[in-house]
Amino acid sequence: MTTTVVIIVAVVLVLAVLGFFLVRGRTGGGQGLRRRFGPEYERTVAEHGGDTKAAEHELAERVKLHGSLHEQPLSPEAREGYAGRWAMVQETFIDSPREAVAEADALLARLARDRGFPDGDSFEEQTAALSVHHAGELDGYRRVHTAVHDHSSTEEMRTALIEARALFDVLLGDTPSDSGRRGRHETKNLNETENLHGTKGRTTA
Repeated sequence: MTTTVVIIVAVVLVLAVLGFFLVRGRTGGGQGLRRRFGPEYERTVAEHGGDTKAAEHELAERVKLHGSLHEQPLSPEAREGYAGRWAMVQETFIDSPREAVAEADALLARLARDRGFPDGDSFEEQTAALSVHHAGELDGYRRVHTAVHDHSSTEEMRTALIEARALFDVLLGDTPSDSGRRGRHETKNLNETENLHGTKGRTTA
């Protein structure tokens, strides 16, 4: 009789421990996704009408599909070319904001493709893959893409372009030849951002 009681107690304890770790694992998974995706986590939950379980399932699927993606390095020539084209986008914005935003959208799609992400022909697929690796810098790209297809104001396009620079910078960098030019590149970013803000003053004057 005593042996039977001991066995029953042991089984109950084992089941309790397994249940604890199962619940903890689920919670940890959600917290892990929240940490990994940041604002993208909240955006996905909102897209699913507040359904956290559905949102976490979608984000987990993204990690499963794109988590093993290895970003391809750019050659120094390619980096210089992209940097030059972005500078042209900034200059174009002064006189043709909508044209500049459309070019920025296409430029980001090509740059992401060249780094090894899915082709920009499918915006949703490309941004899903980008969100796994660069969730914190993705919002500006989405804003630029939206601005191309709606009737955004000049100020909204300006804000979108400034925010999109974050993803452009992170995709342009992260290469072996990056260390020697980082300081100059960051200074250039700051000057270009100030130019965009400065344009507002000249237009409204």
